[in-house]
Amino acid sequence: MANKPDRQPSTTNTSPNKKPTEIKFQPAQEAPVAALVDYQSGSIVSREIVKGTTGRVTLFAFDEGEGLSEHTSPFTALVQIIEGEAEIIIAGQPHRVQAGELILMPAGQPHALKALKRFKMILTMIRS
Repeated sequence: MANKPDRQPSTTNTSPNKKPTEIKFQPAQEAPVAALVDYQSGSIVSREIVKGTTGRVTLFAFDEGEGLSEHTSPFTALVQIIEGEAEIIIAGQPHRVQAGELILMPAGQPHALKALKRFKMILTMIRS
C-alpha cells in the first residue's frame, strides 16, 4: 500500500489572525466533507458543491433547533447525515436520523427538517 504524502486541504483565509473559512472542493481531489461547511449560531448554512442538469449536491450545517418548514419537491432527494442528529418528517412520518445514516425523500411527498442537535448533511437532488 502506497503512502499518501501529508497535505493540508486547500483553504481560503481572509485574515492572518483568523482560522481558514473555506476549504476548496476540487474535482479529483479528496476533501474532508464535514469541514466544507461551517456552523453559524442560530442559522442554517448551505454550500452547493456539484450542480448539473440531472442533479445537485449541497452541504448544509444546521444549528441546534433550526429547521426547514414543510415543503415539497418535484425531485427525489437523498439526505446523508454526516454529523449530529436531525428529525426529518416525510409525509407526516417523523424519522430520527443520526450521523452515518441516510434517508430518501421521495419526489412529491411533503417533508420538513429540524436539528435535534447541531447537524451537517449532504443533500443529493436527483432530477429524473
